[in-house]
Amino acid sequence: MRLPLRLCLASTLVFSATAMLASDHAAPPFEDASHYAANDNHPDEHVVIAAEPFDTKKKTEIFRVDYLKHKFMPIRIIVTNNSDAKISLEQARIHFITANGQVIPAAEPDDVDRRMTDISNTGRKIPMPAPLPPLGGKPKTPDAKIQQDFDQFEYADISVAPHTTKAGFLFYDMQGLGSEPLLGAKLEFRKVQDVDGKELFSFEIPFDSYLAAEKKK
Repeated sequence: MRLPLRLCLASTLVFSATAMLASDHAAPPFEDASHYAANDNHPDEHVVIAAEPFDTKKKTEIFRVDYLKHKFMPIRIIVTNNSDAKISLEQARIHFITANGQVIPAAEPDDVDRRMTDISNTGRKIPMPAPLPPLGGKPKTPDAKIQQDFDQFEYADISVAPHTTKAGFLFYDMQGLGSEPLLGAKLEFRKVQDVDGKELFSFEIPFDSYLAAEKKK
């Protein structure tokens, strides 16, 4: 099930604990959101949201496509609802905010595919006898592996039941953000709602906390 586009998840949050498919491509288990270095805990609302960047080659081996090579970073989102009522992500806005305030929405499969099938990579030129001009190589076939990743890992639920944790990935375009795009950046959640439709306070998850924890390892 694809989430509505108005979520600005851009259809790229990933799977819950019960949605793991039998495959060589499987995400590692996730924990309660409070166990992650980069999190925002709202004790009064009994909700914790964390973010775990998959920012190394080793981490991204679970995917079929080398997203980092194409300047897209997978970020796992972990949502823990410790309240006695469900919360809703139906109206959620989840954006990557750079250190200088640039707002980046999550990418869709087509965004990745366009990058991978850029005209500069459409195939080599085949020399032909004069006076005929060279014929262009056959354009690269859109990579079905991208869609397979999104289909397998997409977050399908728009609500989080009481006392449960859901997790999944968003893919963000890091092109042009330099060698350390996480430095000073944050992930922002807006319009997360309780069971009555009341909007919770915004969640802001700083990636500096993640970077600091990684340096200590």
